[in-house]
Amino acid sequence: MRDHHLLEAQEEEENEINLTPMLDVVFIMLIFFIVTASFIKEAGLDVNRPDAPVTQSEPEDSNILVMITANDEIWIDRRLIDPRAVRANIERLHAENPEGSVVIQPKRKSTNKALVTVMDAARQAGVYNISLADDRG
Repeated sequence: MRDHHLLEAQEEEENEINLTPMLDVVFIMLIFFIVTASFIKEAGLDVNRPDAPVTQSEPEDSNILVMITANDEIWIDRRLIDPRAVRANIERLHAENPEGSVVIQPKRKSTNKALVTVMDAARQAGVYNISLADDRG
């Protein structure tokens, strides 16, 4: 009888699942994902920001000044422009003065969508010299 209980206890011990190797694999996978996650590069815009504070100066007449209001209205040449017509207006003004660059002055409450719309339109119009001006009001 005693041998029978001893035999059952021995079988029960053999039937238990050893979780140690599984935990080792989980920790190795965790380390792998942490290391590889640091190499993933997210898409974004490269913005060259000045190191020193920029003095407030009026943009030159040769530049194309684009203002974005807090309501995401786009103003070029003191005229309200439809977002679909931004590229055509920048192309026209750039054709008049090929040396000019685009200066975008977004208000602090404007959205990034409006800013990216104007930047994309300027690039599609062939102007790659794009600057951001500080909000003065």
